[in-house]
Amino acid sequence: MSELSELYQQVILDHNKKPRNFRVMEEANRRAEGYNPLCGDQLTIYMDLEGDVVKDVSFEGSGCAISKASASMMTQAVKGKSLAEAETLFEEFHRMVTGELDEEAEPNHLGHLTIFSGVREFPARVKCATLSWHTMRAALKGEEAVSTE
Repeated sequence: MSELSELYQQVILDHNKKPRNFRVMEEANRRAEGYNPLCGDQLTIYMDLEGDVVKDVSFEGSGCAISKASASMMTQAVKGKSLAEAETLFEEFHRMVTGELDEEAEPNHLGHLTIFSGVREFPARVKCATLSWHTMRAALKGEEAVSTE
């Protein structure tokens, strides 16, 4: 197993076992629910927007390790960001996991999120990795639900 593959597994397992920002946020002023019928992943994203800044973000729900780890890392990445920065992260992450962005050759803002680049090798898992991102984007737009059918 390559070092990158091993690191990927360690990060996924860590965020799956101890997800960051995993809680109901009572003071949220945006909320969206996401569902992946293929895998059975379900989650709710809570956001507290202050002006055009994501002051706080959290999630709750159940799903596979990739889905939960992606949601955990997504909340860390967008917290404190402007709406435009959160949208840029969404676009870059989505392009990376679908194979449209070469994260090593193209400038991007993904940082540790590049750990998910290997997901593109498993098309059925792309929806697992992007569910929280699509749900976060729906919350930013004031939508209440999203499905990755």
